[in-house]
Amino acid sequence: MKSILDDFRSRIQQATERKTPLQIRGSGSKQWYGQSLQGELLDTRAYSGIIAYEPTELVLTARCGTPLAEIEATLAEHQQMLAFDPPHFGPDATLGGMLAAGLSGPRRPYLGALRDFVLGVTLMDGKGQILEFGGQVMKNVAGYDVSRLLAGSMGSLGLVLNVSVKVLPRPFAETTLLFAMSEADAIRKMNEWAGQALPITGTCWHVGRLMLRLSGAEAAVRAARQKLGGEVMQDAAVSWQTLQDQTHDFFSQDDAHGLWRLSVASTAPAMKLSGKALTEWGGAQRWLFTDESPAAIRAAAQAAGGHATLFRGGDKSVGVFTPLAPAIAGIHQRLKAAFDPSGIFNPGRLYKDF
Repeated sequence: MKSILDDFRSRIQQATERKTPLQIRGSGSKQWYGQSLQGELLDTRAYSGIIAYEPTELVLTARCGTPLAEIEATLAEHQQMLAFDPPHFGPDATLGGMLAAGLSGPRRPYLGALRDFVLGVTLMDGKGQILEFGGQVMKNVAGYDVSRLLAGSMGSLGLVLNVSVKVLPRPFAETTLLFAMSEADAIRKMNEWAGQALPITGTCWHVGRLMLRLSGAEAAVRAARQKLGGEVMQDAAVSWQTLQDQTHDFFSQDDAHGLWRLSVASTAPAMKLSGKALTEWGGAQRWLFTDESPAAIRAAAQAAGGHATLFRGGDKSVGVFTPLAPAIAGIHQRLKAAFDPSGIFNPGRLYKDF
């Protein structure tokens, strides 16, 4: 692996010297996410493999180019999992791409987001230096915030080399219940249930139907099922997987206006926006295909206590991510300057001037 690292360092140092951008990428399964792609491709997939895995310690460390499928298969052998349900969006998705995108799936509001499970990261910066942050156990907090900061950074701060993540045991029992109800009723019920001691690990409302996943000890799942009622869903794991990887029928719509992701307060009422909607995360995540203007969508999200992202498709000139407040933008710029002073890593992928 030393020769691969030497090649990475050489490429980065040359790009820094010439001030030419590099496009850091694994399999490219998420290359549609974010703003425009710029620069010469730096493919990370050669730097692959699980470095360490301690099932009893619930910690796994792997290189950036390691396929997620390989990691999940290894964890499954020990009845463990990546608890934040990372979406793949393709069969060859990598660990580095997972961290860079920072996306989590249906379990996120109940077990935690991707960034909550990142214990440590090894990074190559814009000078070709190898920097280590965090560790392999939760109590090792040296640089821990930097490790979490890299989640969702879209490769703009450096080349992630290794990642250590906390994993969790798979639940002993799992069942999904179905309820027929309106979006307004679903939002109310999801928030009502969230305040109770129920083993909920997934919620999704779409076209008059609410899916509710229960996971945990058999006795807890059985008791919750008896308390809540509803209809037991068959082959539910397939449906949750389609939500995780967005192969669900809702996401297959070819809409020129793109797919919007609204992150709002879970108690916010149904959005007064036209179009087709799907609600997840107990009401905190709303997906929307709409003809409304970007300004109207972002204003509605802000009024509901959150923000809106043009997740896929549409006109990216409006800005994929919600514009940052000046003070926050200043922090981003200073971080970029510290890790990537020449601005070579995925420039413009997050914001046009970043």
